[in-house]
Amino acid sequence: MAKPKVINEEPLEKQLWKAADKLRKNIDAAEYKHIVQGLIFLKYISDSFEEHFAKLQAGDGEYAGADPEDKDEYKAENVFFVPTEARWSFLLAHAKQPDIGTFVDAAMDAIEKENPSLKGVLPKVFARQNLDPISLGGLIDLVGNIALGDAKARSADVLGHVFEYFLGEFALAEGKQGGQFYTPRSIVELLVNMLEPFQGRVFDPCCGSGGMFVQSEKFVDEHQGRVNDISIYGQESNQTTWRLAKMNLAIRGIDSSQVKWNNEGSFLNDAHKDLRADYVIANPPFNDSDWSRDLLRKDGRWKYGVPPAGNANFAWLQHFIYHLAPSGQAGIVLSKGALTSKSSGEGDIRRALIEEGNLIDCIVNLPTKLFLNTQIPAALWFMSRNRNNGKFRNRSGEILFIDARNLGHLINRRTRELSDDDIRRITDTYHNWRNPEGNYEDVKGFCCSASVARVKELDYVLTPGRYVGLPDEEDDFDFKERFAALKAEFEAQLIEEAILNQAIAENLARVEL
Repeated sequence: MAKPKVINEEPLEKQLWKAADKLRKNIDAAEYKHIVQGLIFLKYISDSFEEHFAKLQAGDGEYAGADPEDKDEYKAENVFFVPTEARWSFLLAHAKQPDIGTFVDAAMDAIEKENPSLKGVLPKVFARQNLDPISLGGLIDLVGNIALGDAKARSADVLGHVFEYFLGEFALAEGKQGGQFYTPRSIVELLVNMLEPFQGRVFDPCCGSGGMFVQSEKFVDEHQGRVNDISIYGQESNQTTWRLAKMNLAIRGIDSSQVKWNNEGSFLNDAHKDLRADYVIANPPFNDSDWSRDLLRKDGRWKYGVPPAGNANFAWLQHFIYHLAPSGQAGIVLSKGALTSKSSGEGDIRRALIEEGNLIDCIVNLPTKLFLNTQIPAALWFMSRNRNNGKFRNRSGEILFIDARNLGHLINRRTRELSDDDIRRITDTYHNWRNPEGNYEDVKGFCCSASVARVKELDYVLTPGRYVGLPDEEDDFDFKERFAALKAEFEAQLIEEAILNQAIAENLARVEL
């Protein structure tokens, strides 16, 4: 009898990741990600081009008499023009040749020459000696199966999803280095859902691979908004990461013309000096000690105090505030130390942000192990330029504290993520507190709306645990009972180990006999 066919129920992106990872061999994830992501991008723009090429070639309706090789025909439809030697069908035909790497590098170069917005963006790493041509040919076959034969909209959605998934998997594979270009999806989703950027300018001055922008556009789309109602502005100091961002946005059809790169970074060379954004969403480097403070001591951004030379946390906060529009809002990830630090004037800056600026809206304490590049505890800061602007209720004189340390689940031994339910719980709590029609209530151990007077009593320390207290079930915690239970567990474990050791000794004795 024939064996029943085994159906692989794993999602497409997981199947592709496993297959691509097998082809990696002796190449580090840090290098390999540019090879795989470059091919996914090449497949995307080739799919888009070839679909429009077929319409022009058919010459129906508005395309009657059109020339399929006329670049302007593609520019008018916001489609990248792909020359013959860079089209996926051409590369697929040469995938088994020993010099396929040279063909792919040439394809990347040809696309950049035809499309100025991609100049300096695409990787040309395919002819390197450590990438064996058989593996590269296998990758081309693999990527060629993504969204094969689908329409552009479906193809772009699937390819974009795969690109985003691979970014996360490469970040996990790289560990500490991966966190430099990737903020975990659940954190990005939480920030965006809290702020709800339906309309206006979204700014991230340390944008990594562009996840904040992708999630913002996705949020608008999922809530039946108009994606064209938001525009994005970004800056990144790492050029290879900036290239990933440009590809990540292009594959989603997002205009990245205002996502800038310079190696000086946002403090020394602010690429958007005059921008006043409606939303700032960012995950800056934690506790950065090398941020050129001595060159910026008298900078106009330090309205609430000059940040210390050894830590950029409050420099970032004030940089974000400087770029907020009069009714702008910000959601930022910072190390938890910024909630309590009093060294080198940081406590005074925090007090000024609360008392003089009336800027801090909500603090969310995050679980551990969420970030790939650090084990430093982190918190989210939500700030608003105008906390009594009429769009939401007047929150002046109070701050919402949410302690989410006990939320999330482990996806491996080292990494935790927030579930959709976790994100919804935190977001609903904030919106119920902020919105005029909300039905917010304090929940012991989880959330508390505290007055600024209470914050002053606690010396402007913003750790949520100080305000939310313990959950009800922990208030009557019986220490003696818990200690006795732990002691019993420990003693039982010792007995099991003794029995196991005795069995091992007896077996060894038999062997010797």
